[in-house]
Amino acid sequence: MNTEQKGLGLIGQIALPVTNIEQSVNYYRDQLGMKFLFKAPPNLAFFDCNGIRLMLDEPAKANAGKSSIIYFSVSDIQATFKSLSNNGVSFNQKPHLVAKMPDHELWMAFFLDPDNNQLAIMSEVC
Repeated sequence: MNTEQKGLGLIGQIALPVTNIEQSVNYYRDQLGMKFLFKAPPNLAFFDCNGIRLMLDEPAKANAGKSSIIYFSVSDIQATFKSLSNNGVSFNQKPHLVAKMPDHELWMAFFLDPDNNQLAIMSEVC
């Protein structure tokens, strides 16, 4: 019997187009506090998102601002919102309730990176 998984599972890497690799590295590393891994030619930069790599891709800059939304899961959305705001991250709105589930509430807050790529923080609050 074949026990191999059929279908997709764990995400290994996400590519995000950016227009200026240095500006984006500074934003993701210094303002968002993400763990910088390495840079590679041609103008690629990699970050660790708790085991999933985020690749910033300057060669794909024509698609900057047209990507899917990346949601970063955080344990305390209010504290993260305050910390990121203090680092100069400009949010579209304060954290807000998105949905009430039977055992928790889902909270989110959205912001844009320097290339207008939509990002969000999210938290499941008990």
